[in-house]
Amino acid sequence: MRVQSVRPTGVERFFDPDELIVSKTDTKGVITYANRVFLRVAGYSEEELIGQPHNCIRHEAMPRCVFKLLWDELRDGHEVFAYVINQAKNGDHYWVLAHVTPTFDAEGRIVGYHSSRRVPERSAVEAAQGLYRDLRAEEVRLGDGPDALAASAAILESQLAAAGASYHEFVFTL
Repeated sequence: MRVQSVRPTGVERFFDPDELIVSKTDTKGVITYANRVFLRVAGYSEEELIGQPHNCIRHEAMPRCVFKLLWDELRDGHEVFAYVINQAKNGDHYWVLAHVTPTFDAEGRIVGYHSSRRVPERSAVEAAQGLYRDLRAEEVRLGDGPDALAASAAILESQLAAAGASYHEFVFTL
């Protein structure tokens, strides 16, 4: 069964600051585990999510260049922190501060990824929204193809250079 996409509702969902949304994926980003908090907040059953690509919860306001940066870091074996806007099954959205780490086998090969997401500070969400709005606008303006991805990545790299920080460091300044 494929998760069907719906239009964003503009309604934000929240979860408690003491809760963690947890998921695991294989190396291709296919969900292999989702905790109850994830299922509740995203509005899916376990049967609907397990076996689906994790990007089934990607919100259209989330810049592709941030996901590219995230996946590049993970594939290089690095952990990543990122502010992410996700979309629930009914089109509502929810913000998270994600901490994603590769999972290694005994020989040091990446065999999957583990993500723990917590409630972000509202000031960080507001800062991320502004940046992400600019990045997505560039991606949409250029048609969401490879040129759009490169252009939005260049904007992100320029802002990071101006801040004198990596994306990982930048996340913690918000």
